[in-house]
Amino acid sequence: MKKHNYKIKVEWTGNEGKGTQNYKAYNRNHKISTDGKYDSINGSSDPSFLGDKSKYNPEDLFLSSLSACHMLWYLHLCSVHKIVVTEYVDNATGVMEEMPDGSGKFSEVTLNPIVKIKNSDNTQRANELHVEANKMCFIANSCNFKIGHNPMIIAV
Repeated sequence: MKKHNYKIKVEWTGNEGKGTQNYKAYNRNHKISTDGKYDSINGSSDPSFLGDKSKYNPEDLFLSSLSACHMLWYLHLCSVHKIVVTEYVDNATGVMEEMPDGSGKFSEVTLNPIVKIKNSDNTQRANELHVEANKMCFIANSCNFKIGHNPMIIAV
């Protein structure tokens, strides 16, 4: 079995002078980066947990990871099956359930990709490849809940 290792740096940037003296004494801002990549991602917590709504939160990044992994597998499978994709946009949605003790977990995610392809003869196969992409997606395979798919294929 081949193993892949990943390394990421998450740096808290939200100390406002008092550290974590109390729950409201600090902000949740942080920076996500890794060696060899030029840009960093500025994150925070969800506004429900006193985060900055203008920054990405871990839940956003989780959902985007699922969506991006599916898309990359889907595009690969389309290329292998000679289906020419000209555009791909996913408006993914997810539901996280918060428990009484403050913990939580995602209970559902639905990917809603709108895919434009060149040949209308490939519409059915293009739809079917979403099932295969889900089976191949590393992130989806790491989840303990079903990932739903609601694709729309448009032949142009």
